[in-house]
Amino acid sequence: MRITLESDYALRIVSALSETNDVVDANTIADKTSVSLRFALKILHKLVQGDLVSSYKGARGGYKLKVSPDKITLKTVIELIDGPIAIVRCLESSETCSMNSDKTSCIYHHIFDKISLELAAKLQSITISDVLNKNFKI
Repeated sequence: MRITLESDYALRIVSALSETNDVVDANTIADKTSVSLRFALKILHKLVQGDLVSSYKGARGGYKLKVSPDKITLKTVIELIDGPIAIVRCLESSETCSMNSDKTSCIYHHIFDKISLELAAKLQSITISDVLNKNFKI
């Protein structure tokens, strides 16, 4: 699993929306985050579907954060965009592992599983508020 550019942009968009309580139009979000409008709209759609952002139609429409920034973790946003955190494909599903029949014999499966769990826990411990306030430890 690689944290994609789309997740990176989604984190920027959520951060930008966290800095205001107002409804913000997609053009402003795209400009503020340096994300193309087309890609920003795609990401915003996923964030709306994931119940993190509200969408408002009309002349004064736009987007607004639905969840408090101190309740949104990096893990939440990344998994919403990229799916579950797993640093190797064999952890994603049994169909992607050549040792599918006996994963207990693969030491790498256990190593990468532990690392994936630790990474997920670290990403879960950092909120958007923490990032904006520079209040986190790596």
